[in-house]
Parts: sequence; C-alpha cells; structure tokens
Amino acid sequence: MNRPNKLWIVVLLFTVLAGSGASARGQEVVPETMGVSSERLRRIDSAIEGYVDRGEFAGVVTLMLRGGEVVHLNSVGFADREAGVPMTTDAIFRIASMSKAVTTVAAMMLIEEGRLGLQDPVSRFISEFSETTVAVSDEGGLAQVPAIRPIRIIDLLTHTAGISYGYGVTEQLYRDAGVIGWYFSDKDESIGESVAKLGDLPFAAQPGERFVYGFATDILGRVVEIVSGMTLDDFFQERIFGPLGLDDTHFYLPPEDADRLVVAYAPNPGGPVVRAPEGAAGQGHFVDGPRTSFSGGAGLVSTAMDYGRFLQMLLNGGELDGVRLLSPKSVELMTTNHVGDLYAGGSMGFGFGFEIIEDVGTAHDYGSPGSYGWGSAYYPRYWVDPEESTVFLFLTQLIPWGNADLRLKFRSLFYQAIIGPVPNDAH
Repeated sequence: MNRPNKLWIVVLLFTVLAGSGASARGQEVVPETMGVSSERLRRIDSAIEGYVDRGEFAGVVTLMLRGGEVVHLNSVGFADREAGVPMTTDAIFRIASMSKAVTTVAAMMLIEEGRLGLQDPVSRFISEFSETTVAVSDEGGLAQVPAIRPIRIIDLLTHTAGISYGYGVTEQLYRDAGVIGWYFSDKDESIGESVAKLGDLPFAAQPGERFVYGFATDILGRVVEIVSGMTLDDFFQERIFGPLGLDDTHFYLPPEDADRLVVAYAPNPGGPVVRAPEGAAGQGHFVDGPRTSFSGGAGLVSTAMDYGRFLQMLLNGGELDGVRLLSPKSVELMTTNHVGDLYAGGSMGFGFGFEIIEDVGTAHDYGSPGSYGWGSAYYPRYWVDPEESTVFLFLTQLIPWGNADLRLKFRSLFYQAIIGPVPNDAH
C-alpha cells in the first residue's frame, strides 16, 4: 500500500501550520509534552491502516489537537485509489452535516449582536412559516393538522422543530416540491427558494415534541442570510473563514483546488470499496455544480486542519489567534443539553448542533461530561473534550456507510493515547 512519507508530513506541518496559533504552534510537538503517548498514537495509525488494507476505506486523515498543539496528524491510503493518488493531510473532503456547526456559530454571532433571538419565531424572517402544519395518520391516509405553536429559532438549533428530510409518509409531497434529502449542491436555485417551499409542506412532528433530524439547519442558514443581508457563502467567508484563516473551507471549490478533492467511495459487499457514482450523494457537484445553493446543513468541503482550527476556536471558548467570534457563555450554551431525554433516549444530550455526554456511564463510550461532537453523511466524525483540552477527528469519504465500524471505535482509539494532564502553561 502506498503510504505518505513521514518526512514529507513533517515538512507539510512546518509550511502549512506555521504561525497558525492556538490550534497548531507551527509544528507537530512531541506528544509527551502534552500528556499524550507517541507509542499509543501509533495504534491509531495501525488501526486505520488495517481498515484501508481490508478495503473498508480508500484513505483516511486523522488529527488530534491537545492543549492547542498538534500532537497527531497523519494520512493513510489513497485520495484516488484507481489513479494511485496518495492521501495527503491537506486533502479536501466533503463534510456534509459537519457544516451544521458552522451555521450554528453564524446564528449565535447574530444572537450576540442582538439581531436575532433564541425565542424569535421563524415566521418573523420567513413568511412561509407563519402557519405550518404537521402530517398525521388518518383512516383515509395522510392528513395535516395545524402546528400547536410557532417554530422558534431555538427549535431549529436543537432539531426539535419537527422538520425531517422529507422521507416517510410525506415523501411524495416533498419529491413533488423538489426538496427531499440533505443534498443541495446540485440545485440551480437559492437556498431561500428551497426553504420557502418547505414552509408549505407538512412536517413530521409538532414543535418541541420530538428530536427530528432534518432541514432545520438549512432553514437556520436562510435566517442568517436574511438577518445579515449576505449570502451564507459571503457571511461564512467574511465573518468566520477569513478571520480564522480557514483557506480551504468552501461551499464550492475554487478551480485551482479541484484536484485536492478526495474521491468518494461506496461499500462493496464481499470486496473493497468502489468509486461512488457521479452526482448527488456521490462525487457531488462541489467542483462543477451551479454554485447557487448554499446549504447550511450539509454544503461544505474542508480539510482536517481547517476544521480542527474551527473546533479549537470552540474549545477556546469562541476565540482563536486573537480573533473572537463568540463569548465563552455562548459556547457554553451551545454545548449544553437542551432537549432532555428526547435525543438517543436520554443516553446522550443534544445542544445547538452537537450531541453531548452528560454522564459517561449512561453514554457507554469514552469521553468526559460536557464533551461534544457530530459527524457527516460521508462518514467523518469529530469530537471536542474541554476537560481534556482535546480535539480529534478523522476524515474519509464513504457513502453510504455500509458495515464499517470505525465511527464506533474512533473515540477509544484517540482517548487511549492520553496518558496525563495538559501542562498548566499550555494554551
């Protein structure tokens, strides 16, 4: 198997990460200085190499930040297996629902500025949501009843607005309206036009009744556009990506970076993964799409270090390299359980865009109380642990997921490498 040269990775760290501040101090530090075992970090590489050798993934990038320093950054396998292109640590990945955290930050920035409120009804900004309905079963088939109350901004943030991705008993209605599923990058219409259509469709549950994962963050992104007077693309670039130095995070790739986009693969029962089909929920339209629809729920592409820096900003309480996007109290609010036991039967909590561990024994997985994370339809996953001052993630491209179980093991692989506390003088 073709694996990147370790010396090349060190050179990359010096050139790409130099001066990047609190999320990376210019080079990969000796892990032991941050309470992490070098020997145990190699277990991550070994495990990932096993997945790639077995053909469960074509290639993977893994990253661990502790105390604001890079203690682990590695690439394994191929960005394009058929062409023999090795995976590199600056490869660009489709991150789908990992986009939701960015949209949440954008909304919280507007809330901090007094331009948006958690209790504001969505209809204040999008008139089509003035009178929403809910689908219910009826003897004659499908019926619609009025929503018991208005949908609020906090309902969108916590996925308790009752808004799904349109599947189930309402699927045909959503298909007929042209808004079904999480993928928007092929649409030759604005996200505003798509969201307006949603307001006329019946939702899956009453506001506040259940945790329903769906279009909520896309609607929130449209609210950000209306309140700010900017497209979501421009808001992200001017208010988040630019200030944080996230040069490789986009809705649609600049042509000069198209060759850095990793090939998406699909499971192949009985054999190694195969190239996913072209088009939606496969290779996608992030290079040659209409570049019109900016999906706050699932539209971004990014790199390990870009997204790691974004997560480090959250871990720092809303600040990175002297740039403050949010106050510590806003980040605390975002990473607090707001849904009681509506999410995962109460074994985990859910805040504003993140699942959250409240009790390790109930969650039955590695972590600390207050740690949080989420993932992507293309299989990547991230985790932030404030108690351990740690960020870690892995990026790959597998859609649909098939039987791969790395998502179930990734926290144990990273946590087992932590052997001591972070030094008091670490950032």
